[in-house]
Formats: sequence, C-alpha cells, structure tokens
Amino acid sequence: MMAEFEGLSPRIDTDPESVERGLVTLVLTLVELLRQLMERQALRRVDAGDLTDTQIERIGTTLMLLEQRMDELREHFGLTPQDLNIDLGPLGTLLPQDPPRD
Repeated sequence: MMAEFEGLSPRIDTDPESVERGLVTLVLTLVELLRQLMERQALRRVDAGDLTDTQIERIGTTLMLLEQRMDELREHFGLTPQDLNIDLGPLGTLLPQDPPRD
C-alpha cells in the first residue's frame, strides 16, 4: 500500500501565506467562473429578447461592477487572470482563454 505514495511528501504545506494564497486563488477562481457563466446567460437572454431595457441596463451595470471588483481583488492579492485558470489536465483549463462575446 505504501508503494502507491512513494515520492510524495508525507507533510502538508502549512505555511500560512501559501495556504492563504491558495484559498484566495480557489475562491476567486470560483467567483470568476460564476461571473462568466452569469455574463453568458445574460447575453443569451438579451439576444432572445427576454429582458426589458431597464433589466438589460441593470444587468450590464452589475456585471461591469463585478468585473471591476474582481480586477481589484486580483491586484490586491497579486494574482493575474491566468492564476485563476486552473489546469484540469487532459480536459484543458477551467476558464476559456478568451471568454466568448456572443
């Protein structure tokens, strides 16, 4: 059974700064994924004509403010957009390199 874990460190990295950065990266990655999904859904609804002009303006403002806040948080924690794009191995990256603008 131990042969399965040969070459792996038996210790977990408990450096507070490393743990904090990893947690912040994970949380911001999830928020960015949700932001992009919400943006795509909003674009689909606009294209389908499901929204009023007021709703379109509110959604646009909300998404713009969320994107600005994400930029501020990435800058605050010294992260780049690429840092939030988790590599899923053979599946590729979690986030598209250039989010489509339908």
